[in-house]
Amino acid sequence: MRIAWALALRDLRGGLKGLRLLAVCLFLGVTAIAGVGSLSAAILSEIGARGGVLLGGDIAVSLAQRQATAAERAAIARLGRLSETASMRAMAARPDGQEAVLAELKGIDAAYPLYGSLTVASGAVAQRPGPGQVLIAPALAERLRVRVGQRIRIGEASLVVTGLIAGEPDRAGQGFSLGPTALVDMATLRTTQLIQPGSLYDWKYRVALPAGIDPKAAADRLRTGFPEAGWRVQDRSDGAPSIRRSVERIGQFLTLVGLTALVIAGIGVGNGVGAYLEGKRQAIATLKTVGASSALIFRLYLIEIGIVAAGAILLALVVGAFLPAAVGALARDALPVPPRIGVYPLPLLLAAGYGLLIAFAFALAPLARARAVTAASLFRGVVEAGSRPPLPELAGIAAAILLAALLAVGSAREPYFAAAFLGAAAGLLLLLTALGAGIRALAARAPRPRRPLLRLALARLHAPATQIDRLVVALGLGLSLFATLAVIQTNLAGQLRTSVPARAPSFFVLDVPSAEIGRFRALVRSAAPQAEMVTVPTLRGPIVELKGQRVASMKNLPEGAWILRGDRGLTFAADLPTGNRITAGRWWPRDYAGPPLVSMDAEAGKLLGLKIGDAITVSALGVEVPATIASFREINWDSLGFNFVLVFSPHTFDGAPFNYMATIGLPPEREQALNRAVTAAFPSVSLIRVKDVIDTVGGLLGQLATAVAAASSVAIAAGIAVLVGAIAASRRARVYDAVLLKLLGATRGQILLLQGMEYALLGVVLAGIAAAVGAGAGWYVVTQVFDLEWGPDWGIVALTLVGGAALTLAIGLIGSLPVLAARPARALREL
Repeated sequence: MRIAWALALRDLRGGLKGLRLLAVCLFLGVTAIAGVGSLSAAILSEIGARGGVLLGGDIAVSLAQRQATAAERAAIARLGRLSETASMRAMAARPDGQEAVLAELKGIDAAYPLYGSLTVASGAVAQRPGPGQVLIAPALAERLRVRVGQRIRIGEASLVVTGLIAGEPDRAGQGFSLGPTALVDMATLRTTQLIQPGSLYDWKYRVALPAGIDPKAAADRLRTGFPEAGWRVQDRSDGAPSIRRSVERIGQFLTLVGLTALVIAGIGVGNGVGAYLEGKRQAIATLKTVGASSALIFRLYLIEIGIVAAGAILLALVVGAFLPAAVGALARDALPVPPRIGVYPLPLLLAAGYGLLIAFAFALAPLARARAVTAASLFRGVVEAGSRPPLPELAGIAAAILLAALLAVGSAREPYFAAAFLGAAAGLLLLLTALGAGIRALAARAPRPRRPLLRLALARLHAPATQIDRLVVALGLGLSLFATLAVIQTNLAGQLRTSVPARAPSFFVLDVPSAEIGRFRALVRSAAPQAEMVTVPTLRGPIVELKGQRVASMKNLPEGAWILRGDRGLTFAADLPTGNRITAGRWWPRDYAGPPLVSMDAEAGKLLGLKIGDAITVSALGVEVPATIASFREINWDSLGFNFVLVFSPHTFDGAPFNYMATIGLPPEREQALNRAVTAAFPSVSLIRVKDVIDTVGGLLGQLATAVAAASSVAIAAGIAVLVGAIAASRRARVYDAVLLKLLGATRGQILLLQGMEYALLGVVLAGIAAAVGAGAGWYVVTQVFDLEWGPDWGIVALTLVGGAALTLAIGLIGSLPVLAARPARALREL
């Protein structure tokens, strides 16, 4: 081993020429994994560190459609310093009624915020809202075209805008919102007259605990002390759960995409090591001539490759560690919370582990071939077909890849998803490998074209030194990822642009008072006679018990059990909702007046392991209402109407105050007039314009697509590196062919044309494979996962494929230029 180390270090003093491809490929793959992992860890660390700020306190208690009772409030107040807020959706309008915009109205008390600070932009006349005043987000001021000092109307109150909000400390912890913020004090909130029995609002109590008090223990005492309160209690350890879940899932997905790119880079590692050892023929032959054993040769070059790989991985880890700071500086506004700058060892160690395992796995085969050949064969200057690695090396390759897969699954937040993703990626790699071998065999059996250059180009696809099978895997996978992304993104964009608006209503209307529903219907018919309107009664409340078990006591909720998190929309009906189909059980008669029954979404029931006859309890306005599951329904979510997971029998909530929700569909040119009419007549009603929701969802999908494209671009870059490595590895054979062609009278132009034909054929093959894989995978995701109509923009998909083929051709031609410069006399002496 000492001799191997000494020879390796001496050999590396001559430079890294030949091992640059190894370094580049590892750098790309490891950087992607280290960067994604570090960014996820930085955001999660910020959420953890700022849990109190994001939550608004050490403990937060949320109630739907009611305030805490005197006993409940006293129990909360005993824990520490208390702050109350109330939030709801409301329409903010200009005084002349010409413009009305949906806003997130929040009432705050004098103690708000307990943590962090509320800041306003320059030009404000007050730092906090006082009586008859409002602070508004800049987006709301822009849409209403109002300035500081002017008035807006919210509900029944006319309020003076005293400033624009620059920083709202707990904004990120509130999750998804449909409108910009408007802040008022509690007294002003009451003057709006929007807090009415049945109105949809949330009342929150935040507590700043004294030093030394455990937030988790305090939160548990509230849960156990008031088991029937129906409230949601959070502590600062998870101040923004929805953001945390999203970051974890997206980070896991992008890490798996990066690992797939690293596998592609592994092919480049194999090519780079093979090309490097090809250039060491004379050195290896000389060492074997003077008595070096095959084991010494193996150890010598394994040490060299290990040193270069370690250097590339170390540099990648440095870049990956700095990525959160770079993303925070360049795309701060696109992130839910700014990343917490620091070094996060776990994602860096995982990335390093992946890099070392992939480098070892793909370097073993060329090392084994170099060890197995004789000195005499190394001195021959011919192109030889590679042999299969010996059994021990094959076992080592399999063990390294299996270890990398186990590491990915073991470190994943959702192991089953990670295993399924890796299984699908492995299946795609095997498919591409089979396609590469099939293309090579098909090229060997295809009829020979009459034109000599085309015949030679076709022959190179199946020549002994060809790497068509590796290139199909490396470039095909990267291009397939981009094609799949193009298919999915254009399909979703098309749905949001055309199909969804065609099916969706124009407005969702909230908080129509039950006593005023007749007048509301008459107003809509008068303002828009052609409008299609559907109204349903609604309340809100959480599910608090399933089959006798309290939801609060469930330690691990099933993955995807979103209906158990927070409040749900509740309704009651005599008839089965339109677009629903009973899959189990029976719907109750129209005149049913017995004990409460409930019909549940079939998918939710299956996820929670429920069956007909099971008991479920919800909390509505602080009152627990038990019901028996009478049926399960298949819901047509494509209708974009009111789709309730839980629909109760007609008299379940007798005596409870409730409001109505409505959907209104009408021509676009009538939307503004109806908006003004409803806002003027019903100040408490909130109109959600569906087009605005679609635009918001489209923006979120666009950001996600950008992140996936960024991760997939690493796969493309790795594929390009593999192509460059393949060109370098086959340069000796190509020089040999070019010299023979020149001796037979071929010109440089003809040789360049031959190279162009070869890479053009390769580009067409890759585009065809990517088109097939992208269309198949995209169809499955769009129709089976998203359950949407199939309709991608084939023009954009075609441009993506043409771009990939053109890039392949360009790199191939650039790599062929040194071959054209080969002089026959010199080449014949060296070959």
